[in-house]
Amino acid sequence: MGKMNFTTYLDAKNNFAKVSMDKEATPEQKTEALNEMLDALQKETRANILEEAKTTSNDNAILQARGHNVLTSEERKFFNDVIESGGFKDEDTLPVTTQERVFEDLTHEHPFLSHIGLQNLGAVTEFIYSDPEGSAVWRVLFGEIQGQLNTSFRKETITQMALTAFWAVHNDMLELGPTWVERYVRTCLVEAISVGLEYGFIRGRGQSEEEPIGLMYEVGAGGAVTEKTSAGTLTFEPGRKTITELRDVVKLLAKKLNADGTDADRPKRVAGKVVMVTNPFDTFDIQANATIQNANGAYVTNLPFNPIMTESVFVPEGKVLFFVKGEYIAATGGPLRVKKFDQTLAFEDATLYAAKQFATGKPKDEYAAQVYDLNINYDDEEPGEA
Repeated sequence: MGKMNFTTYLDAKNNFAKVSMDKEATPEQKTEALNEMLDALQKETRANILEEAKTTSNDNAILQARGHNVLTSEERKFFNDVIESGGFKDEDTLPVTTQERVFEDLTHEHPFLSHIGLQNLGAVTEFIYSDPEGSAVWRVLFGEIQGQLNTSFRKETITQMALTAFWAVHNDMLELGPTWVERYVRTCLVEAISVGLEYGFIRGRGQSEEEPIGLMYEVGAGGAVTEKTSAGTLTFEPGRKTITELRDVVKLLAKKLNADGTDADRPKRVAGKVVMVTNPFDTFDIQANATIQNANGAYVTNLPFNPIMTESVFVPEGKVLFFVKGEYIAATGGPLRVKKFDQTLAFEDATLYAAKQFATGKPKDEYAAQVYDLNINYDDEEPGEA
């Protein structure tokens, strides 16, 4: 998908993130922030595509070279029918290839969703995952191994939670033809779904709230889902202190649980798999403390143990989230069905639609992710200055 210019939408998304995480915010305030974000997404996507449609030829080779999707015959027929009908019909199911492209765009254009290991299970709504260290065992031939294997394989269902994505189709968009309608719908879906998944995988409060269990939450005694307690404070102070701080982070993430819930004797492998997620406003502060000028005069930014740095507006300012790749279950599945939405969220000269996406997410254990407080000391003096 070609890069679009979003400004108002990104501001509205940041505002929605702040309001959705504000425990004092009322349902009305959250709904208003959601409305503003969706309205900005619809308007800016429409403006971008209308501008591109004016300047770009409909020649398929040119469109493909510029990063546009060239429709299959099934997609072209489907979106031509949408245009002829003046919009989507209730219970329309998007073509499978369009759904696959939505997933590709989700992971390619949103680094956090790529790092979390989002899986697309298509029409499947159940899957089995295993602990690779426990799925092969040495025993006497034909010995009792069923118990050991049962502890290594677990089944998960993704039908328990549904993420609803909204998008509005402006009337004049239908005049542009199937290629542009498909791109408009796909762009809106990708952005709307990405916001929902990102929120759920980071801030989800569990099944009682019909949400995933986010990385910043954990399952406590009796199955209650509670917010993780901070594992400590990070200063990212240059030198030995940052090395020691991140050493302790990695050691905690490397802990492993036995099947009975006790700590295992040996750690899991985390080298090259630790992801650090920061609020965009905090990213600059951390990078400033991690940046040095080398002998060649070039500025180099790096951190001990090479965490993979990414960011999300759903990580509160002043917090840092770490997780291990492969230690969080994140999956979507089931068909994307369209339903006309004629309640409350209404836009001028546009029809609002909703698409339901089944999804699930939860950490494999309490050591899959950790949350830290951030306390950066701003020291702008060069070494040797007094």
